[in-house]
Amino acid sequence: MTSPEHDLVLVVDFGAQYAQLIARRVREARVYSEIVPHHVPVAEMLARNPKAIILSGGPSSVYAEGAPAIDRSIFTADVPVFGMCYGFQLMAEGLGGEVAATGAREYGRTPVTVSAGGALLADVPEQHTVWMSHGDSVVAAPSGFDVLASTAGTPVAAFESVDRRMAGVQWHPEVLHSEHGQLVLEHFLHDIAGCRQTWTMLNIVEEQVETIRAQVGEGRAICALSGGVDSAVAAAIVQRAIGDRLTCVYVDHGMMRQGETEQVRHDFEEVFDVLDVVDAADQFLDALAGVRDPEEKRKIIGREFIRTFENAEARVFGDAQSGTTAYLVQGTLYPDVVESGGGAGASTIKSHHNVGGLPDDLNFELVEPLRALFKDEVRAVGEQLGLPSTMVWRQPFPGPGLGIRIIGEVTHDRLDILRQADAIAREELTRAGLDRDIWQMPVVLLADVRSVGVQGDGRTYGHPVVLRPVTSEDAMTADWARLPYDLMERISTRITNEVAEVNRVTVDITSKPPGTIEWE
Repeated sequence: MTSPEHDLVLVVDFGAQYAQLIARRVREARVYSEIVPHHVPVAEMLARNPKAIILSGGPSSVYAEGAPAIDRSIFTADVPVFGMCYGFQLMAEGLGGEVAATGAREYGRTPVTVSAGGALLADVPEQHTVWMSHGDSVVAAPSGFDVLASTAGTPVAAFESVDRRMAGVQWHPEVLHSEHGQLVLEHFLHDIAGCRQTWTMLNIVEEQVETIRAQVGEGRAICALSGGVDSAVAAAIVQRAIGDRLTCVYVDHGMMRQGETEQVRHDFEEVFDVLDVVDAADQFLDALAGVRDPEEKRKIIGREFIRTFENAEARVFGDAQSGTTAYLVQGTLYPDVVESGGGAGASTIKSHHNVGGLPDDLNFELVEPLRALFKDEVRAVGEQLGLPSTMVWRQPFPGPGLGIRIIGEVTHDRLDILRQADAIAREELTRAGLDRDIWQMPVVLLADVRSVGVQGDGRTYGHPVVLRPVTSEDAMTADWARLPYDLMERISTRITNEVAEVNRVTVDITSKPPGTIEWE
């Protein structure tokens, strides 16, 4: 998605919990960013002509055997570099400073003292609180660098060399717990690195409209509408580009939530010119019969989606498309690409049905206007396009639907059980007024698990369900949501009373990382 109109900032990931968050914060500063693993050769990074490079944090010591390293040529390439936490220590060590295990570990909120504002810490209070996570400390800055800040346990907590356009901080400016963190990052990006502030939602829409017109030409396209905000925004951009030459196809694969197909039909017919609804429940569930492995489920669902759209294309376009390229619009996001191993050298966390789950014999050319965006950016684009708030702020729902919220084989009966439990949880969440506070609340059916219970003075042997409420900004990182106890009690009581096959309700209190939001 980058172009000469936008400067590129590369975030080098050293195993940081917050690498994706750094990339988002850079974009909030209106500068385009992408993530690259630390093992990508520096020459390959420089070949992309980055305006600046950020070295992320990480869990290692710079002196530990096998610790992630960076080719020191990055410091002589005349490209601005900013180090955070582990990246800060790599900079110090690589530029001739000194890093040592002082025995003074700092984790969590830590007071920092600014001794000299310089360019990096200009307008930042002398005393403020930051988020630390380190054992080693920088005890001597590299020659020619000005020391800007310190803490009780870290003599060099920030430094800069404006002449060399390099700077760093020991803390994590990207997390909300660090006061003035965004200001510090913007000082580096705007004042030290000289990055242009061109990454805006209006620019994204205009550029994508032009890109799609060039890609599709006079052709026609169909859009895989899931009912969620991603595919809705993707379709809206493409419709702006090619008008009624886009047909939106909504596939009901039998794994939607209660009442969802009817709601999607109502909402989307008000926005899109042409909507084609396909009932493919039997097709998908027959293909999933006997399958328990999560990766295999995702790949099967991805394959069946494509087959369904191929049939829809033939039905919608008939012979009019004969001999020309068939275009398929998808709401693929940047997190989908990263988690599916699509980034340079990235590992596969899980194959998203619309990325790693696509079949090899794909007969469509993909149109993916959101492939470079995070979820919060997609919502902003949706508002820019004037889509209804009910569509833009709908809680995320995965393309494979309830199929990846059933641990075990997906069957009609199990889907009905989960649908009932999910509907109760969503109804109570809405009643509590928490829909905008909770990013997502999957309900998971442990279909291959049974637990003993007692209901009506009798022994039961039913299934547990898991509530997975999370808060997030972009789905790359997430924290478990602290739901009010009385709300959890109402959900649990109603589910165990109203869904006969469920006798136990649990709550997942795992953050991401280490756990993903979805269970499969």
